[in-house]
Amino acid sequence: MADSAPAAPPSLKKGALVRVNRSAYINSLEAGASDPVPPGYLFEGPGEILAIQGEHAQLRWRLPVPDVWLRLDQLEAMPAP
Repeated sequence: MADSAPAAPPSLKKGALVRVNRSAYINSLEAGASDPVPPGYLFEGPGEILAIQGEHAQLRWRLPVPDVWLRLDQLEAMPAP
């Protein structure tokens, strides 16, 4: 039986810089388990992917905040400067 979990897009791998896609995050299970108003740094980025397990990625921000796990389909690669 084939694994039904979506594979990470090629640009989303360990070490990639990402931000959270607002439309994919709002009304998600993760958003419901977090603060009612999400912090702006989620959508501004960059967050760095520390690890990928299945359809989730562990993210670290360049701020004094805890690492988080989010679904890969909620993330987008940071645009080139």
